[in-house]
This record gives sequence, structure tokens and C-alpha cells, in this order.
Amino acid sequence: MEMTEMMRSMEMGEMSMDMGMMQECMEACNACSMAATMCAAADAGMEGMGRCAAMCMTMADMADACMRMMMRPTGYDAEVMMAMMNAGMMMAKACAAECRMHAEMSEHCRYCAMACDEMAAKCEAMMGSMGLIG
Repeated sequence: MEMTEMMRSMEMGEMSMDMGMMQECMEACNACSMAATMCAAADAGMEGMGRCAAMCMTMADMADACMRMMMRPTGYDAEVMMAMMNAGMMMAKACAAECRMHAEMSEHCRYCAMACDEMAAKCEAMMGSMGLIG
């Protein structure tokens, strides 16, 4: 079953958005959370990778929080959603930049940077479709 089918069966409260776009955004958040978790684990034992590991752990938490917030449409508040998604996008951009610095020597950092970029892009697109950004 696709997530959009379940979302359609739920009371959406005041939320109004493209369900396909929302599913893509949630999937990007989930993929980013997984990539960042794995990157943090791989970085944990490597000399000089403490900052990258810490950023990836925070990124995983932020991505998961963004995704979980989108799965609760009845509690939707546009200002809160905008703040959360902006924070998620900012963290994704910062984590991607950090991981890109190590991408040539660490394949896991390259993958994490790509997942962060994808999450930022999907969140931005979703916010734009909701009229939350200008």
C-alpha cells in the first residue's frame, strides 16, 4: 500500500497539499535519515570525522522529525510546518556541505550529501506548493 492511500483515508484538518508531492518529500526525509545515520556510524571511528558524525546524527533526527510531522495532518499548523521544514532544509544543506568535504575519501559521505540535497529540494518544492515560501 502506498502512503498516499493511507493519507487519503485520514482527516486532513486544515492541510491542503498534493499528496504525491508529500509522499515524495516524506520518502526523501526517510532516505536522508537512513543515509545520515549510516554516515554517522561510519564516521564514528575515523580520525578527524567527529564534526561530520555529529552533523549526520543531528541530520538524521531532523529528517525523521520532519517526516513524522507530515504524517500527522490533523495537527497541521502552517507556521509550525514552515519553521520545521526550513530548519530541516537548513540542516540538510549544512550536512551536505560537510559531507561533500569528505566525499572523495568516503563514499558514505558522498551518498549522505546526495540524500541531504534531495531532502532539501523535496522540502522546498513541497513548501512552494503549499504557498509557504515566496
